[in-house]
Amino acid sequence: MKVLIAGATGVLGRQLVPNLAAGHEVAGTTRTPSKERALREAGAVPFVLDLLDPEAVARAVAAFEPAVLVHEATALSSVDMRHFDRAFALTNRLRTEGIDHLLAAGRAVGVRRFVAQSFAGWPFARSGPLVKTEEDPLDPDPIAPMRTTLAALQHLEAAVIGADWTQGIVLRYGALYGPGTSLDRNGGEMTDIVGNGEGMSSFIHVADAADATVAAVERGTRGIYQVVDDEPAPIREWLPAIAAALGAPPPRRIPRWLGRLLAGEAIATISTETRGATNERAKRVLGWTPRHASWREAWKAA
Repeated sequence: MKVLIAGATGVLGRQLVPNLAAGHEVAGTTRTPSKERALREAGAVPFVLDLLDPEAVARAVAAFEPAVLVHEATALSSVDMRHFDRAFALTNRLRTEGIDHLLAAGRAVGVRRFVAQSFAGWPFARSGPLVKTEEDPLDPDPIAPMRTTLAALQHLEAAVIGADWTQGIVLRYGALYGPGTSLDRNGGEMTDIVGNGEGMSSFIHVADAADATVAAVERGTRGIYQVVDDEPAPIREWLPAIAAALGAPPPRRIPRWLGRLLAGEAIATISTETRGATNERAKRVLGWTPRHASWREAWKAA
């Protein structure tokens, strides 16, 4: 098939391009002209464009005429957790305006599948089961610093699933770790266990996320799939484990009021209230199984 990946030079795109190029004709977009050569070397036809430019997106999609479009575009190098929505501002535009431009361009050429990146974890309602399925609701009352970012994810998911002219597929990735990710570079953004540390997280190795995306491209059917490993875990367990893996001091434990004062409401909420995700549907429908079934074992091995 012909597959066009928007955001092909990001952390996940760099894994995805060569995987797909092994069996398909691949094109990839980047905002940075200097990355054009890397795309060619990875096996993709490069398009240098801004996903927020609808005419540029339409021209690229019309020129390549893909059977499948994949939206992996983000604009994150690090996240200021105290100003969460501000840190995600450009990414939120890529998940709203950008997704709309790509969907319009895909409809014009009749793409058969449209695969888009979402997130599993803090967007879930902060009540009920500690581990959520795709049917469980997202947060009906998000905290103020995360409200715009959640709305952008909801827009993306609704737009893709509601596209009745194609197989709309949403992949809710867990927190990515592995080569090039923030967990690989510096252990992520969290350094303290705030409050009870019972907030749940779900992880996925970037190579496993790429494998699941290839499965969705090749045989996915309309729906939402959670691409996470087999072991959701509370922060009080995983943060000390990654500190040990990095040779860093054990994280401090601080009361929620102090964590909120020092690091902001987003950190306090994630550390105490968030939920994990199950991968059962992705395994069953996509025929995918993560090679790194547990973050715990993968971090030890690394």
